[in-house]
Amino acid sequence: MARIDLDLAHSYRPNPSQDSDYALLPLTMRFEDGGAYALLGPSGCGKTTMLNIMSGLLVPSQGRVTFDGVDMTRATPQQRNIAQVFQFPVIYDTMTVAENLAFPLRNRRVPEDRIRQRVGQIAEMLEMSHQLDQRAAGLSADQKQKISLGRGLVRSDVSAVLFDEPLTVIDPHLKWQLRRKLKQIHRELKLTLIYVTHDQVEALTFAEQVVVMTRGRVVQLGSPDALFERPAHRFVGHFIGSPGMNFLPVHSLGRSLRLEAHAMSLPEDIATLPEGELLLGVRPEYLVPCAASTPGAVPAEVVQVQDVGTWWLVSARIGAHEVKVRLGADAEVPAPGRPLWLQVLGPHTCFYNQNEALIA
Repeated sequence: MARIDLDLAHSYRPNPSQDSDYALLPLTMRFEDGGAYALLGPSGCGKTTMLNIMSGLLVPSQGRVTFDGVDMTRATPQQRNIAQVFQFPVIYDTMTVAENLAFPLRNRRVPEDRIRQRVGQIAEMLEMSHQLDQRAAGLSADQKQKISLGRGLVRSDVSAVLFDEPLTVIDPHLKWQLRRKLKQIHRELKLTLIYVTHDQVEALTFAEQVVVMTRGRVVQLGSPDALFERPAHRFVGHFIGSPGMNFLPVHSLGRSLRLEAHAMSLPEDIATLPEGELLLGVRPEYLVPCAASTPGAVPAEVVQVQDVGTWWLVSARIGAHEVKVRLGADAEVPAPGRPLWLQVLGPHTCFYNQNEALIA
């Protein structure tokens, strides 16, 4: 395994002159040896570009890539000793499951007893031990992609294993099992794993550290808990969570706020804010109904109530702004059209200026 450092930018255009010309805007990042990372963001945000630069399939137009301090910017994937798993299965249909898993090792002349041991270990982890003698041609797309995952994981000497949306073709009810398996494999084998996805559930359940990206920019690197509780950028608050964070424009006077026509004092556990126009961010889970006399509460009107099975989703309007409130299945649910007081200030409230967090 290796520590991977990126200090680079990339454009597919010859002379980039503005941010929109870049697939990856200038960034400096470190992926620690043995870590489990996810690159998370919408399609076109630069995730796969970053992954291909790390693997050596793409040379950055600016900057460099180092492995354990050694410049590998122009090194091939073979020289970097990278394993990469792609979106769709890359296997040999004429080979058996065991032969497919063994191929990367035989290609490197690993002793046969070591090959048998490693193939057996990976097959057991992927619950494919009973299929080792089956030809790949007769397997389903799910099972073929499990072989691809195994081929990426079978080498113990790789610098890193890179996954480019590897669960796309996997049946939905198997995805949860495979995410758990990958997490288990990471704990047991201590490989450096970097996983590209646009699915926040995949990223947050798999990774120890998540890189959130939008429009070629890294907006936050942090643990799943940090991304949920303290989004460093408005995009992170919007993208992480179901539904995403509510944002309300407020006018700050330091220790007091005005939201629409309603004035509030900041609780003691919130630092003094800069004066001027800011955004208040609060997640639907933390926007709780309360009494009118509760500090940090504002009046709202219920617009819609949806039964989501294990919880209720309440849409309410605070002045001209609609917010989402997430209530437990056993909560007292307000009826549409009724007034409601909501506590917007509390320990989980965030504030933003020009999309960047003031309190992280």
